[in-house]
Amino acid sequence: MRADIHPSYNEIKVTCSCGNAFTTGSTRTKDLHIEICSQCHPFYTGQQKIIDTAGRVDRFKQKYGKRKAKQDETKE
Repeated sequence: MRADIHPSYNEIKVTCSCGNAFTTGSTRTKDLHIEICSQCHPFYTGQQKIIDTAGRVDRFKQKYGKRKAKQDETKE
């Protein structure tokens, strides 16, 4: 490696909004504050929410169903 062309590699403290803190290596010089980490993310905690897709489909049909009915009337 050539000297003086690579950024310095520092050890920084990462703090999550849930209170979890850990250290990692980075080219950043300041501590990092994040909103979500593996300790509080729903995928890792097993508290995933099931998305209400039925409600979304109904809203879509209600919104765009009028257009479909109007198109059918103009064809006849």
